[in-house]
Amino acid sequence: MAYHHLLAVAAISLFHAHMHAAGYPWPLCGTSSDFQPNSTYQANLYRAAATLPKRASASPNLFATVIVGAVPEQLWGMGLCRGDTNGSTCLGCLTQAFQDLPNDCSYNKDATIYYDLCTLHYSDVHVLPSGGDDGPTTDSYAINNNANVTSDPARFNRLLAALINATADHAAFNSTRRFATGEADFFDKDYPKVYTLAQCTPDQTPAQCRKCLASVIASNLVQFKDNIGGRVLWFNCSWRYETAPFFSGPPLVRLASPSPAPVPTLPPTVGPPTGGGRRKCSVPVVVLAAVLPTLAALNLTVCFCFWKCRRPIAQAQKPGGTDDPTYSSEAEGMEMVDSMMIDVSTLRAATGNFDDSNKLGEGGFGVVYKGVLPDGDEIAVKRLSKGSTQGVQELKHELALVAKLRHKNLVSLLGVCLEQQERLLVYELLHNRSLDLILFDTENEKREMLDWEQRYKIINGIARGLQYLHEDSQLKVVHRDLKASNILLDKSMNPKIADFGLARIFGRDQTHAVTNSLVGTNGYMAPEYLARGNYSVRSDAFSFGVIVLEIVTGRRNLDWVQVWEHWEAGTVMDLVDPSMGGRFHEANVMRCIHIGLLCVQHDPAVRPAMSSVVTMLGSDTVALQAPSKPGFFAKTAPPT
Repeated sequence: MAYHHLLAVAAISLFHAHMHAAGYPWPLCGTSSDFQPNSTYQANLYRAAATLPKRASASPNLFATVIVGAVPEQLWGMGLCRGDTNGSTCLGCLTQAFQDLPNDCSYNKDATIYYDLCTLHYSDVHVLPSGGDDGPTTDSYAINNNANVTSDPARFNRLLAALINATADHAAFNSTRRFATGEADFFDKDYPKVYTLAQCTPDQTPAQCRKCLASVIASNLVQFKDNIGGRVLWFNCSWRYETAPFFSGPPLVRLASPSPAPVPTLPPTVGPPTGGGRRKCSVPVVVLAAVLPTLAALNLTVCFCFWKCRRPIAQAQKPGGTDDPTYSSEAEGMEMVDSMMIDVSTLRAATGNFDDSNKLGEGGFGVVYKGVLPDGDEIAVKRLSKGSTQGVQELKHELALVAKLRHKNLVSLLGVCLEQQERLLVYELLHNRSLDLILFDTENEKREMLDWEQRYKIINGIARGLQYLHEDSQLKVVHRDLKASNILLDKSMNPKIADFGLARIFGRDQTHAVTNSLVGTNGYMAPEYLARGNYSVRSDAFSFGVIVLEIVTGRRNLDWVQVWEHWEAGTVMDLVDPSMGGRFHEANVMRCIHIGLLCVQHDPAVRPAMSSVVTMLGSDTVALQAPSKPGFFAKTAPPT
């Protein structure tokens, strides 16, 4: 006990110097109820003070919660330290917080205190990790620096919007601490750089964290217009930006901003638009932050990480009021699409005016061209066919359906141009292209790259992307056209699910939908879809199972009917792709075949959910049920 006490005292003394220099703390006192002196609740508060700082400072995520006592005097406490600090500083900050907060909020059962390096909150009720749909309404601080950028504030506002959203993406999807910092060049003599920080409590899922940050960014970025600094503090998530460095270590996100000269003139607003004018954006960004569908049956051979300019999304409400999540998501997505417009002149220059020598591929949707930006970044520009019957508004509405999806195993459309009768979609070039071009091409030298380790990584990544679509994202999305040609591979052979042109959004409680118009690809379509037009997340699971068996056997789906026969005969290992030369662990391969067969079972009700598939792939100890006969249907769809 004495040792921990000495550590806490030393940490507090170090923390005090930082606290006073920064002008902290900022307490917020609840108004719901009070506790009495020497009460059970006060005793529970003392018990929390004795344990929570040590738990948080010892945690790899610098975060901890405690529940002390029993209802109605139960106390729920949360301590979170900034992701760029260390354990000793965290211990000192939270220990000091427990000394200050009961004094600042005397006998309040619900109280929060914010320091630069930590946040403490306790209450007699639990706080939901998602923080609710409306963002913070209480217990939050929004503070801005009244000094303004005087040189090209419109460009500064656009740069800030792009950087803070990229930082938020990194915090949500690429950090177990749910923490990220960012930096971008502004090229101003007084304010040469912009710095950002975003953080959520680590108990949130990536989707919950990004939703929380999107809410606090959207609701506060507009009020910080032209200011050189600002922050929003909330115990579920927070963000901050400054024109001077304020965090420790190198930035986790580096946004390569263009110099002022080439940047086109844009409307000055950073927040949600108030008029119907067109907006253009040409802010390069390195970090993905939105997944948008490409439309039409895209046999994509490219993927992306190109330009992105994001504006905060105001909560959309249908005139007259609606609770329809599909409408709200589409309305918000429309704002995203509008904010991503790119000048056609920029794309003409990048592709040599769409010269045939830069053509990467062609299909019914149009032509894909390779392009090179002035800074050397390679891009792919999809030029949709002018003969398409799809109109601009229909295109934008289709794009908006899944504009809010973000996951490392989903592709992301990051630029759109709808000028001069052109419809152009911009992506980062992916040199490994689509899975089918490697897996089924016996003369492709890259097929040798597909050892078992790579194949297993691809299977796992596809499963995680589908789990996000079906279960973890803000929207519940059924892809409807999952196939090997719609799985794109980055330089490290990580898979990304592409082509959301046939995707449909489901309500959270919706189990299936029925269509009279069958779309998709023969061999990958589930039997209930072919027979009755019935589709669901379980029909996506069927398509996933087909891909798993293709990856293991190296054969297209038209050849794998015999997999079931070999499974029953106990000779299924005879079908493993010989190009792997027998270099694999037989039990792992057998497990993947087993999972693939579970996914292609005839009855959709017994196919596993993708979260179960991810669990089965990640653990050898999870028992697998015996698969029933697969739904191997005719290779051509019945007439509708």
